[in-house]
Order: sequence, then C-alpha cells, then structure tokens
Amino acid sequence: MEQLFAKHRQLLANLETRFKRSVYDYLPWNQQMIGITGSRGVGKTTLILQYISEHYSTGKKALYISFDGISMPYENLSSLAEAFSRQGGEHLFIDEIHKYPNWSQELKYIYDMLPDLKVVFTGSSILDIHGGQADLSRRALMFTMSGLSFREFLQIESAQSFDVYSLADILQNHEQIAMDINQKIKPLAFFDAYLQYGYYPFYLQSIDFYSHRLSSTINQIIEVDMPLLNKIDYQYIHKIKRFINILAHELPQKPNITSLAGAIEVSWQSIIKYLHYLEKARIIQIIYPAGKNVSALAKPEKIFLHHPNLFYVFNDKNSNKGNLREMFFVNQLAAKYKVEVAKKGDFIIDETYTFEIGGGGKNYDQIAGLSQSYIAADDIEYGFRNKIPLWMFGFLY
Repeated sequence: MEQLFAKHRQLLANLETRFKRSVYDYLPWNQQMIGITGSRGVGKTTLILQYISEHYSTGKKALYISFDGISMPYENLSSLAEAFSRQGGEHLFIDEIHKYPNWSQELKYIYDMLPDLKVVFTGSSILDIHGGQADLSRRALMFTMSGLSFREFLQIESAQSFDVYSLADILQNHEQIAMDINQKIKPLAFFDAYLQYGYYPFYLQSIDFYSHRLSSTINQIIEVDMPLLNKIDYQYIHKIKRFINILAHELPQKPNITSLAGAIEVSWQSIIKYLHYLEKARIIQIIYPAGKNVSALAKPEKIFLHHPNLFYVFNDKNSNKGNLREMFFVNQLAAKYKVEVAKKGDFIIDETYTFEIGGGGKNYDQIAGLSQSYIAADDIEYGFRNKIPLWMFGFLY
C-alpha cells in the first residue's frame, strides 16, 4: 500500500494547476461510484488529481491508482480496495480501468461489498459499462468528458472567465451575447489557433510538438484501446490505420461503403463495425440523415473527423475552410445535442433547428422558407437576426 501512496504523492507534486475543466464543478464527486470516460488526452487524469489535491491534499483518506503500467501489489483490485478501506480510506480513484482484466466484476464487488467506500474510475471512451461480465449501469453514474470547447480554450489563453450558454440562449440572444464577449476578448483572433491545436489540453505542454503528440495518441487508441476493448485481432490493425487515412482525405462526404471495403479488402459489414469503433474512440463523428431510424448496420450520411485538430494531423496545413467550419460546428453541438444531416440546409439539431454553415457572406437561399432556420457564419464578430457567428457555438459547454 505504501508503494501506491508514494506514487500518489509524486503525481500530486507534479500536478498541472493552471486550469480546471468546467466539468469539474458539475460532477457528483460524493456519489458512491462514478465513471468518467473520454478519449485519450482530454484531461481525465488531471481532473481527478486536481480533485484529490483540493480535497485530500494530505493524509491517506484518498488513493489514486492507475492501470497504465502499474505493478499491482495485491491479488486483485477488490483486495486492494478492502485493504485501503480497512486502513481508513474513504475515496478510491482508479485511472485507466479498461486496462484491468475483469474490471466490471471487480467494480461491482467493490460497490456491493464496500458501500462506505467512494469510487471514481476513468476509462476509454470505448468503455461499455453494459458489457463485460457485470452490468454496472445500475451502480455507476457515468459521465463523458469531451476535449476543450472553444470557450475553455479562450479561458486558458486569456485567463478570463466566460459563461456557458445553451443552444436556446444563443438562438434567442446571440446579438447581446456577442457584445458581452467581444467587450472582454476578440474571439476571432483565437479561432484559427483553436482549430489547429486547441481541443486537447496537452497543447499547454508544447504547441510545436502538438501534432506529433496527437498522432501518437491516435496510434495508441488504435493499437492498444481498440484491440483491448473491441476484441479486434491485432492482424487487422494495419487495415484500420489504412482505413482512417483514406477517410481523412475523403471527408466529409457520404461514404461509399463498398468502395471502402474494397480498398482495405474487408467485407462491408466490417467497414460498418470499424466506423462504429472509430466513432466511440472519438476519432470520427458519424452523422445520419434526419428522420430515419438508425440500426447497427445503417449507412452514414456524412462522416467527419472528430475535431478539426485531427484534420491537421492527416492533412498537414492544406486546410479546407468549409470542411473545418462544419467539423467545428458538429463537434461542439454533438457534445450536448442530436445532430443530423438536414434535407434542406446542412444540419438539423434536436429535430428542430436547421443550420446552414458558411462564411460571413452566406445567404439564406438554401434554407429559405424553413421555420427555425439559421446560418452559422464564420469570420464575423457579431450576428444579426438569424445569422449567428460560428465561433459562438463553442460556448455550449
């Protein structure tokens, strides 16, 4: 146990404290068991270490462990939890739970047999709490952690605080919101930087090596997380990598599933499975046509890379402004709302609001006559009526 506490104290001593994610204040930390999932690099580890530092800076009532390379000094996780509880431990924080065999069974046992011990665990966005040999859905409260919103990026860069707005707030009050924000900062001055390197908090360590770090993160997701959690035979990993490269250079458009299957020599059913794996891993974002029931084998209407930052990993600096605009809009909206491809216009949100995405000169021709229709326009500081600055949709979380 002392070996684990030594590692725990070492991590707290080197903790990043310049910025705290907004989700920190919304999590019910005192529930018996909560789980936080998200893609690699979004800041899950930093988040829980910040909570420990703030609430358990000294003493041994809290313990952080990670299964990312840990040497377990106990027979299993439940034995560790029992020993920690016997020694007066109150709050156990478990990082990278998906790397531990039988993790769902172990967490179920801890929840049922140690009701006074609070547990926070993190895992890959691919993690399925309904899967495995024990269903945790009735025990653990689950939360998904996204990368930095544009609002959070601005807070880091300016050391100022900005409010979160709901979509309804933005649609109704965007003119006043734009005035309030532009009095504090000029968002457009930071927007291109955010699209290139602002989604993953590790940009704070080095902007110059950000793309390299992100590329390595993608490789770890494909080579480690996906085979571990989706039971993919490692011999198919090179096909998935090739598949991603093909997608990245063709997106966004309606994918030709048969053509993709032929390109990497797999069945179309395998292509559909790979698409779902990559979406859960937060590498791509799949959008389906509005008004259609989506089945497990449904073909997507559009596929985007999960965030514009990923575009720069695969496409160097040859950016397509139109693609980046749509990618940003989908990424920020999909974190909280249902996004579908509209019959008229580009997207429909929550089956209600239709959006056309474009530059500052974009007109209403493609959405003329549609009720509750809007333009999300790039390169403008202020909107007017139903034309709203694109950057403002980065203030939804």
